[in-house]
Amino acid sequence: MPEMTFTVAWPDGSVTDCYSPSLVMHDYLRANADYPLAEFVERTTAALDLASDRVRAKYGFACTSAMAQRDEITATAEAFPATTSVRVLRMHPPLP
Repeated sequence: MPEMTFTVAWPDGSVTDCYSPSLVMHDYLRANADYPLAEFVERTTAALDLASDRVRAKYGFACTSAMAQRDEITATAEAFPATTSVRVLRMHPPLP
């Protein structure tokens, strides 16, 4: 299961590298795209939950790194007004 990172620019201009244990994030986000804050949280939560489920199916346990990343994204998003947006700067590796 190839892992990946995606780089996010938050509404205040800060940049965060985020982790996913699966390339499934490509099904939910696109590089160089802006997402309303709530939609970004919904998309990343769904993708990271699915990625963790894939780890559980393969190895017999959930991916705690995916769950921690999900929680970090949610906590960071809570600091910003709901009317703001998040930009996905990069996704690595790209899809083959």
